[in-house]
Amino acid sequence: MSETAILILMASLFLIFGYMGVPVAFAIMAGVLVATAFTPISFQSMIGQMFHGIDAETLLAIPFFLLVGELMSSADVTQRMIRLAQVLVGHMRGGLAQVVTLFSMFFAGISGSSAADVAVLSRTVAPEMDKEGYDRAFTAALIASASTIANLIPPSIMAVVYGATGNVSIGGLFLAGVVPGVMIGVGLMIYSYFFGPAGRLKPRAKLIEVFVAARGSAMPMVIPVIIMGGILTGWFTPTEAGMVACVYILFVLIPMFNPRHVSQLPGDFIYTGLLYALPLTLVAGASAFGWMLAYLRGPDMVADGIQHYAGADPRMIMFLLVLLFIVVGDFIDAVPAIIIFMPIINKLTHLGDINSVHMGVVIITTLVFGLITPPYGLALLISAKFVGVPFYRAMFRSFPLYIVFLITIAFTVLFPEVVLWLPKTLLPESVGCFKNPSGPGYICP
Repeated sequence: MSETAILILMASLFLIFGYMGVPVAFAIMAGVLVATAFTPISFQSMIGQMFHGIDAETLLAIPFFLLVGELMSSADVTQRMIRLAQVLVGHMRGGLAQVVTLFSMFFAGISGSSAADVAVLSRTVAPEMDKEGYDRAFTAALIASASTIANLIPPSIMAVVYGATGNVSIGGLFLAGVVPGVMIGVGLMIYSYFFGPAGRLKPRAKLIEVFVAARGSAMPMVIPVIIMGGILTGWFTPTEAGMVACVYILFVLIPMFNPRHVSQLPGDFIYTGLLYALPLTLVAGASAFGWMLAYLRGPDMVADGIQHYAGADPRMIMFLLVLLFIVVGDFIDAVPAIIIFMPIINKLTHLGDINSVHMGVVIITTLVFGLITPPYGLALLISAKFVGVPFYRAMFRSFPLYIVFLITIAFTVLFPEVVLWLPKTLLPESVGCFKNPSGPGYICP
């Protein structure tokens, strides 16, 4: 059996099992193991490759970031951040819609998880939007779209997976993700202001109210400072930063704001472990799939096809990859997609002489878009379920919001100097800069 035929068989089995309702991780593993039977590779080696895929210290950052988000939401600390968002933008047209987006930008700096963001907003702001007469389909679409910001503004779980898999600086990806994350947030706020439901117009909050809300949320907002400050100063790795943030919540925030929650902490740890098991299983299966893809020369086939049309033009290469990942994101979760296609990404990054951090942010921003596009649209599915609206209605209301994402993706591709400005300024070595041998400062390629 030829390599091309085995490759087609493996991909087809994955898609068939997936559409039959088999969990994605097991659908991936089934396709890989069946393909292995037609190669000289032993099943023991392939199982070892699955284990090797999750045997990475950097992936330990994921459960700690998940635990941070779970502790913040279940201990009701997030209410203080929602209050701050309300006093800042609640008086604008579509006030609660503005609150959803601004809170997502705040919470993104803490959890790194879209699912956590959707869960918090669906339990807190969505019922208030319902009372004010917002269309539930719009509410679900906006919450899902805003929750994607958590995968761009640090700490981003997608950035951790991408950095660990592609050997790219996680700190650099964190900083470079700020620009597209803020662009999506601002774009959603502009859309809500001009085209969304008006909601109830409220008076502008007084300065003293802003001060009280800012003071109340000051302690939770220290968490992004702990995470990024520790990484930028070199005191912590991303994993250690997540651990320190968890310790801060456990020993400072919860005793200060909600001491009764201490008895529920075992449940938070158990639930976080269950949440972590889902992406970790996907990572294991996707790692084996990506390895087999590379063994069957899949990256060479795809890279040759893209090179045929784009040559070595970095922008054309990235735009063609964007088209590829828009399609891929419609069917596959972002985590396995990153791992499966990483050999292709690395090959094309080298071909176009593209900065690896820039390429990573482009890919992550594109896959973030897949969280709200059918038929997969995981964030949109969860949001529609929590808000209590049919998925197809939420999907139609999300179509106009796609413009915000497409503009952001195009900007990220076309203006690398803007996207990479933060990492070049704060963490220059993460984007390939090196110390000037003849004087102070750094020299950046």
